[in-house]
Amino acid sequence: MTEAEIKKHLDEAEKGPKNLAAAVSGLPDRVLRYKPAPDKWSILEIIGHLADTELIHGYRLRQMMADEKPVIAPIDQDAWAKNLGYLDASPAELVAQYGLNRHHNLRLLRRLKPADLNKSAWHPERNANVNLESIVQVFASHDGNHLAHIERLKKEAAKS
Repeated sequence: MTEAEIKKHLDEAEKGPKNLAAAVSGLPDRVLRYKPAPDKWSILEIIGHLADTELIHGYRLRQMMADEKPVIAPIDQDAWAKNLGYLDASPAELVAQYGLNRHHNLRLLRRLKPADLNKSAWHPERNANVNLESIVQVFASHDGNHLAHIERLKKEAAKS
């Protein structure tokens, strides 16, 4: 990946917090909590997931940038959504947390040079090393997947 490609991915990731805020601003509580099925996430849980994912990615990228032979701690995202109080949280606070952590993560990632992208950590769930290049690519795509999910849930909630 070239410096221009890194910049493109990070510029796209920088839009995430504003896009999320625009997607959920002013939504009534009924829509924020709407679940298409008991085992599926609500919009509020997606917002909590994005906030926590930013913490997770932040820790992982710091491990890769600074530590010798780091090992990533696996997480169970459904258990996090169930057990970490996402449904008790303020949507505005979660969006703010996400935005602040994204800002700090991007500040670190903008320091990367192409040679840095090979720094990696062992990922036990994948039984493989993951590198900074994959983290940069995830930053650019992860938000979009969840924003599309939020839009689908908004439409479904309106029909229910």
